[in-house]
Amino acid sequence: MPSTIASINLLPEEEKRRLYALAIPEVLIERFRLPALDSQRIRQFLRFRFAPGSSDVEMALYHEPRFPDPILYAHLTDTLNGQIHVLLYILNDPDSPRFDVDRMPDGTPTRFGILRRNLEAEKAALEAGLAPGQVRRGLRLLGQAIQAFERFVRGLGHEIYFVEPLYYHNAVIFERYGFAYQKGRKLMERIQAGFSPGGDLIPLLDGSPFRRPEAVNSICLRSWAIHDGILGEPFTDVTMYKYVGRMAGVNTCGDCDW
Repeated sequence: MPSTIASINLLPEEEKRRLYALAIPEVLIERFRLPALDSQRIRQFLRFRFAPGSSDVEMALYHEPRFPDPILYAHLTDTLNGQIHVLLYILNDPDSPRFDVDRMPDGTPTRFGILRRNLEAEKAALEAGLAPGQVRRGLRLLGQAIQAFERFVRGLGHEIYFVEPLYYHNAVIFERYGFAYQKGRKLMERIQAGFSPGGDLIPLLDGSPFRRPEAVNSICLRSWAIHDGILGEPFTDVTMYKYVGRMAGVNTCGDCDW
């Protein structure tokens, strides 16, 4: 049994597809009435990039073959010591409105607002209740998705895996699903202190579109303010981990609501 992404990628294509499909939550197949994961028909809905010799894989599951956004997108790679590392994991509700935060009006990619920002699309997304980087509302199925992913991880012989939260709100959500910090906990605690009474970030909440005073007690609005540069530096270099089937009990934002 292979234990790394690199070793899976050396297998014949059918075997690769079978193994990676184990990471797909069955609830998505049922909810969107998709073909069974072990059928040939699933190929038009479930797409992979898994070149032989590479140590990463991208998987995208669509509810309709020609729909612009997948309902699930995951980018996985190996750590230096052969553990599984989630670089990006997205669940999209295809029935919700789309906000083009991932591209400029001329089509230039923004890398979800990390490289450049489509400010008008971001303002509209914020008003609709979305967090930074979201092009659509989420599916609210992360718990089931984590359970499926942990079965995949354990099937490879691992008891621990790592994730890279792209934004502040991602890190807080992962905390609530049992993750702890390999890197970045001091940054998270600094953010909490900055938004606490007397904190240095509160005076910077000037009421502009992405820096609302309500961000003091809102995970989502804090994330928008951080995305807007309120820290004076980007939200980077945060890595989290989770032991399969265990909750770490980390909480860096107190009783802050969504």
